[in-house]
Amino acid sequence: MPVNRKTPPPSRRSLLRALGGGAALAALAGCGVPAAYVAPEDRAGADLSATDKRLTWANWPLYIDTDDEDSTRRPTLEAFGKRTGISVDYIEEINDNDEFFGKISPSLMNHQRTGRDLIVISDWMCARFVRLGWVQEMDRSRQPNVAKYLDPLLSSPAFDPGRTSSVPWQSGITGIAYNRRRLGREIKHVSDLWADDLKGRVTLLSGLDEAFALLMQGNGVDITKWRADDFHRVCDQVEKQVRRGQIRRFTGNDYIKDLAGGDVLACQAYSGDVIQLQADDPDIRFVVPEEGAELWAESLMIPNLARHKANAEKLVDYYYEPEVAAELAAWVNYVCPVPAAQDILASSKDKDTAALAEDPLIFPDATMRKRLAIARDITAGERTEFAKRWNAIAGL
Repeated sequence: MPVNRKTPPPSRRSLLRALGGGAALAALAGCGVPAAYVAPEDRAGADLSATDKRLTWANWPLYIDTDDEDSTRRPTLEAFGKRTGISVDYIEEINDNDEFFGKISPSLMNHQRTGRDLIVISDWMCARFVRLGWVQEMDRSRQPNVAKYLDPLLSSPAFDPGRTSSVPWQSGITGIAYNRRRLGREIKHVSDLWADDLKGRVTLLSGLDEAFALLMQGNGVDITKWRADDFHRVCDQVEKQVRRGQIRRFTGNDYIKDLAGGDVLACQAYSGDVIQLQADDPDIRFVVPEEGAELWAESLMIPNLARHKANAEKLVDYYYEPEVAAELAAWVNYVCPVPAAQDILASSKDKDTAALAEDPLIFPDATMRKRLAIARDITAGERTEFAKRWNAIAGL
């Protein structure tokens, strides 16, 4: 299986959560617009899967394996088609969660088909779709691989207990990246970012949803049940560090260039990005602080009135076969939501591929797993207030 490391595009994890999209979404998800909510009995449409062997799948760019010689070919997807006879119209149209929300929300709130049978969005956005009743529950009787192989750490987030309406596509960790050689010491705690020798050489993520959980964990907070006081305490701390010049700036994925170039010595970072950076500079380290780090996912969901629900469920389950999950993991290099894929990679005759099985940023080891947690999402009632405060600090 090919090893083709790709750096995710800056838009995969949204660069900001400004009040524009965020506030509109919060208002819509709240009780102020009851017409937007779709009741369970109104979510399903006529399923044509038995006679119409196709489906439409919307995903992010560079988020599936491609052939080394022909980037238009997707080996795992082609294999699914040959096995099942189901053709997949795969559309790389999701560049930002809010942007995609704006594209399909008019159809969903007006109880119309979106033209998509399967979508992949970040879990914090999945939470809003679940609250609004815009996605259908999946039939696990058609998904034995999901039931058997889904990583227990990802199996029951607060927004979707039991993962009845969502299935992780890929996962990742928000932790701390730093240059060990240039800094001259290790980083083990979130509070290490505030050390004097890092003044002006630290960046934090600009997006509220991306930044807050790790900072709370630095305070010893259980992010699965954090409170408003925990959020405001973090804001007070970050404001203090901004005033003293500790934080160079707030970034999207452009922290990659800052860290690689040496302008920044330590930063909030995503595990998938650091794998690519380490390929070019082995002195760059990624750490899950001793207090813990946030585990997140971007998940597959079936929108209301999808015309090919059973076909979509079959595709989701196909990607949870350990052999298929391993092939995908070798290409995208995110945290694999199928731990059983690790043994498949380890048995590869290709040395580089087998080495991926030992990478804790793809398959977190036991020590790291104990420190990972999925944050409860920001509720609709909290979002406007929290976004206003955070964006003022981050200069958004």
